[in-house]
Amino acid sequence: MAEQRTWVRRAWMRAAAVASVAGLLMVGAVAAPAASAASLPGWLSTRGSTIITSTGSPYTIKAAAWFGMETSNCAPHGLWSISLDEGLTTIAGMGFNTLRLPFSTECLAASATTSINAYVNPGLDKLTPLQLLDTVIARAKARGLSVILDRHRPDSGSQSELWYTAQYSEKRWIDDWTMLAARYKNDSTVIGVDLHNEPHGPACWNCGDPARDWRAAATRAGNAVLAVNPRLLIVIEGVERQNDGSSTWWGGGLKDVRNAPVTLSVANQVVYSPHDYPASVHAQSWFSDPRYPANLEPLWDANWGYLAKENIAPVLLGEFGTKLETPSDATWLSTLVGYIAKRGISYAYWSFNPNSGDTGGLVADDWRTPQAAKLKALQPILTPVAQPTPTPSVTPKPTASPKPTVTPKPKPTSTATPKPTASPTPKPTTTPKPTFTPTPKPTSTPKPTSTPKPTATPKPTVSSAPAAIAATWIPQSSWGEGYVAELTVTATGGAVTAWTVSWSSPGATAVTNAWGMTCDVRSSTVTCRGDGWASALAPGQTVRVGVQMAATAAPNAPRLSVTAR
Repeated sequence: MAEQRTWVRRAWMRAAAVASVAGLLMVGAVAAPAASAASLPGWLSTRGSTIITSTGSPYTIKAAAWFGMETSNCAPHGLWSISLDEGLTTIAGMGFNTLRLPFSTECLAASATTSINAYVNPGLDKLTPLQLLDTVIARAKARGLSVILDRHRPDSGSQSELWYTAQYSEKRWIDDWTMLAARYKNDSTVIGVDLHNEPHGPACWNCGDPARDWRAAATRAGNAVLAVNPRLLIVIEGVERQNDGSSTWWGGGLKDVRNAPVTLSVANQVVYSPHDYPASVHAQSWFSDPRYPANLEPLWDANWGYLAKENIAPVLLGEFGTKLETPSDATWLSTLVGYIAKRGISYAYWSFNPNSGDTGGLVADDWRTPQAAKLKALQPILTPVAQPTPTPSVTPKPTASPKPTVTPKPKPTSTATPKPTASPTPKPTTTPKPTFTPTPKPTSTPKPTSTPKPTATPKPTVSSAPAAIAATWIPQSSWGEGYVAELTVTATGGAVTAWTVSWSSPGATAVTNAWGMTCDVRSSTVTCRGDGWASALAPGQTVRVGVQMAATAAPNAPRLSVTAR
């Protein structure tokens, strides 16, 4: 998987859809779509290159990916700033009808998530990742969104070349899929399963080596899933290196399906899913071809588009996206959007998240403001809508002292940078630099999501002891362009009316966000002062606060200087 965002509108876009998008861009956080649970397509199958409903009507999957459940947070990113309901409503309002939901094998077995703001998402922080998955699916359904589950990676730290690793076996992979198939067997909101994200490196198609043959492994896993629920679409990605010696994006090569298709025990359930990205993600040779962009359509036809063109099997372009910052990217996107429309193929845009390192997202860093240029580019294949927001399914009262555990991780490896085809070396660092910003405090939001006010902050009590505090450094995440850290601050003496913590942070250039305190950086020293709900402490009271820094390096265990009064 990778991240890209780029497309350009087509003149033949219906005026109604154009008007809808224009309205969407003006509104910002959009309302719920006209679609509802009652309008979901239900179970799907295939006929030639067409995906069809149970009545035989053609159906196009228009998905957006919302990543995070494959990272160490084990939760969709951005829930430190916006509610799950708001994010899903925004996606549906943009005109998407499906959510592509990445997860990791590791997270499925985890006991807890992180980085969920309990004030904004009451109750969600108490769920296990698997329970949270249930909730995301239920709330997607309420907003007219189907779900494709995407086993993005085995562990939560990096993308794997193959569908198994030394830690996570093929058996574990298949067992997880059969468990999920059984769990949602009676819920047609979950329409399909993307078996493994971006096979690459040694992964081959029909080479006969059981350790590397992705076609054979996909057949085993697909049959196991269909034995539990024969109505699921089995989404199968390609490989990086094709049998004719050509290379393309991770998961992007499906040329060999022509002679060796995946044949499963239940017919008409296979959907092939390549990934494709622009030059800003990796400078593939075809971007410097003097025929560019006229060379793109023949290239796509050869690698995967022929499946749709020749009515062989459905194609779901599983990832594409761009920051849309260069003329080349804009050209690539407009050409690809036209190709998607011409071939009538389904797709999943990467990504909703603004913290996708190499593609950015469909919303700005505040997780609310729509990226107008991208949505305009996608107009030819989207049908934006806007309706009243449904009542959230769970709205328990905020906890007494919510602690926003903002622990965003760097952009997921596979979700960030497709493997360079020009070299057999592994994807650089496998964890692309994130543009992750847990959202600056929106000036128009009455209750800043990054600094929720607890419902009951103890008032300082009268004490004769002098004010004093102790602070503990809690590193959360770091990447090449910044870090997130939290602090626990405890009043160890009398009542505290104000406090300050500072530390040395070489390479720090700016404060991106903070909760429970205000911070600044001068001469590589970060100084933070208690603010709002964390400004005054009763004797013995502890608060947990945090900061996100723009920095070239993260301090490991810095010495904290503290003052209190």
